[in-house]
Amino acid sequence: MKKSDFYYELPEELIAQTPLEPRDSSRLMLINKSEKTIDETVFRKITDHLKAGDLLVLNDTRVLPARIFGTRTDTGAVVEFVLLKQKEMNVWECIAGPGKKAKTGNGFKFSDDLSAVVIDVLEDGNRILEFSCKSDFFTALDEVGNMPLPPYIKEKLENKERYQTVYSREVGSAAAPTAGLHFTTELLDTIKEKGVDIAYVTLHVGLGTFRPVKVEEITDHHMHSEHYSISHETAEKINRTKRNGGRVICVGTTSCRTVESAASKFGEIKECSDDTSIFIYPGYEFKCMDALITNFHLPESTLIMLVSAFAGYEFTMDFYNKAVEDKYRFFSFGDAMFIM
Repeated sequence: MKKSDFYYELPEELIAQTPLEPRDSSRLMLINKSEKTIDETVFRKITDHLKAGDLLVLNDTRVLPARIFGTRTDTGAVVEFVLLKQKEMNVWECIAGPGKKAKTGNGFKFSDDLSAVVIDVLEDGNRILEFSCKSDFFTALDEVGNMPLPPYIKEKLENKERYQTVYSREVGSAAAPTAGLHFTTELLDTIKEKGVDIAYVTLHVGLGTFRPVKVEEITDHHMHSEHYSISHETAEKINRTKRNGGRVICVGTTSCRTVESAASKFGEIKECSDDTSIFIYPGYEFKCMDALITNFHLPESTLIMLVSAFAGYEFTMDFYNKAVEDKYRFFSFGDAMFIM
């Protein structure tokens, strides 16, 4: 298939710039992929469409306030860094801009507590920084860092916690698993009371999730790699749900990619920790996921390709065009869909 097959026209005003309050007040498109029906409700009423014996799989990754500005200690030049991946203790791979002002050996100060030295420049232009910190690194980062919001969000985020899920706990993502932003603690409690179980996986989302597909033949696209882990408890819950005939409902494409990566590797879900560059597009046979809760994704992105693989290509483009026609809010802070 071609990249252009996944294009749809999206007016800029439909790109959500700020999150709704409360979290669970967004619109929810209900999609039945076998009957090809589309309905609508409000997100908090998702409980009406969940059944005892179902299992919600949530990605509990927590976003780093990874966007930081440093002052070069010799010239005073200001450089923006975005932390991508921890290589070892206090050593991180980062994007730098402007890169010409961040060469090997240059030192930067971010606060009285936090400084760094560029120790390497990679072939792709990313920098390796070694940080020095008088206190706890993540505490210092939280004080100076900003959320690495996607480039299509222009509005300032007043509350950093609104780009975190209420169940986030494993620090390491450069972007939020945004389908989970719709859940409140109270809604999760209501879901549990209904007899729906909840399991957590961790996939640390990289900025590669926003990287456009540049090749026309989608099979030529090189997927970015992300680290994931599945606990023994979660593996047991997923396998038990499948044995008992319940639905494994992934919250977000990151949870989907996690369970499908494990199922593809082992033939079942096992406790594991690994890197994945799984690319799911039409023709893929799902091995674990039975239903998906997700947001509306960018045209020609790997995420709309994943949705098309699950719901069917033509039907997916139909309900995306309907969402545009009905003025749904799109992308990270936008509305959601539940594909059953």
